[in-house]
This record gives sequence, structure tokens and C-alpha cells, in this order.
Amino acid sequence: MPEDPSSPKDGTTPPPASADGAIAASLAQIHSVLADLAKAAGREHDRAAHRERVIDRLHEENGRLRHNELQAAFEPVRTSLYRLYDLVRRESERESADPAHTPKLLAAIADELAEIIARTGVERMPVHEGEPFDPARHRPAGTCDVGDAELDGTVATVQRAGFVRGEKVVRRAEVIVARTAADPVGGD
Repeated sequence: MPEDPSSPKDGTTPPPASADGAIAASLAQIHSVLADLAKAAGREHDRAAHRERVIDRLHEENGRLRHNELQAAFEPVRTSLYRLYDLVRRESERESADPAHTPKLLAAIADELAEIIARTGVERMPVHEGEPFDPARHRPAGTCDVGDAELDGTVATVQRAGFVRGEKVVRRAEVIVARTAADPVGGD
């Protein structure tokens, strides 16, 4: 008997038509599931894009708020600087300069500057002559000889003010430290 050209050569019988239908149904079901997954992935992508837009908008708003807060914090400092500018400008326009007035003017300017610095939360640190030298609070600018041994290692003079923010020293005071004069070796 001649072989049927449509039959497989391995001796098996071709699958029945119902098997072809089952495969087609399975493929259709897989296609449907893949389509649903693609839709879900698209929705998640849209959600992620929306989240990114919200994050970008919040970041932008946060930046504007920080900028506005910083500007508001600087306003008292600006106001003081305007007053200082006006004072210096007014003094520079005087017809005659009184040499006795200059130290008072400079002291007024220094006090105004200290007030401006204080508005930023930093205060002048009190340093007094005769107090013990403290390297955490004082920066030595030099020494001077003193005859009294009790003054050895104390602040003789303050050359530059120190500043603190709360308990933290933000700039040490520059001071001259008192030292007892040494006796010459092998002296007379």
C-alpha cells in the first residue's frame, strides 16, 4: 500500500483536529494573557511617569520655599547693612572731618557690624584681660613680658574679638598672652 504523503514518516499518526484546536486555544489564551500583561505594564509605566512628575514638582516647590526662607532670614541683616551704609555714606559727605570724631565713628561702625553678625545667630564672645589663656577660646597673637608671676599665662590684651554660636566657638579671640620674664641664665 502506498504511503500517505501527509502522514509522518516515523510511523506515528497525525494529531487529530481537536488537538490543533486545543493548541490554537492555548495560543489564544497566551496571547490574551500577554496582552493583559502589556496593558498592566503600560499602566505601571504611566503611574511611574506620574510619580516622577509629582516628585519633580515637589522638588521645584521645595527649592522655591527654601529660597524664600533664605531671603526672609537675610532680611534683618540687609536692613542693618542699609543702616550701616547710610551712616558711612553720611559721614563721607561731611564738609569737614573732625579727627576727634573718627574713633567714635569707627567704634559706632564696629558696634553696628557686631549687631549685624548677631542677627545671624553669632554673638561676640566676652574676653577679659587677666583671664586664663584657653586655646579653645583664644588664639595667641603674641606674648608680652610681665613682672607678676600670677599673670603668667593670662590674657594681656585682646586684639580681635571672638564669636560664638550658642556654646560653640566659631572664631577664637586673638589675644596677647602674658608671660613672666625669664631670669637670665648664669646672671649677675
